[in-house]
Amino acid sequence: MRNETNASEDRTLGIVPSAPWRVHEVRPVDSYRLYVKLMDESEGFVDLSELITSDKAGVFTALRDPHLFKSVYLDHGAVTWPGSLDLAPDAMYEIIKDKGEWVVR
Repeated sequence: MRNETNASEDRTLGIVPSAPWRVHEVRPVDSYRLYVKLMDESEGFVDLSELITSDKAGVFTALRDPHLFKSVYLDHGAVTWPGSLDLAPDAMYEIIKDKGEWVVR
């Protein structure tokens, strides 16, 4: 009988994501902005103010609550908030490296 594993069940403790586009540090700053530091030591800002305050904010409308916005944390290298809200780190990587700030619209 063959031993099969499911990748979602096969989790190895102690593994730290190390792809250069993964976020290593995040902290809220002012006006719906975040400071981020990536695994390759690149650093910059993510400005979510236009998205969060727009009519097209969708699920990100919840982040208008300053307490929720400030509860940002990292989950496997992705910027995350309670309620399954997150930002893809690979999407911000190139812009942060190139311009130092990603303005999300």
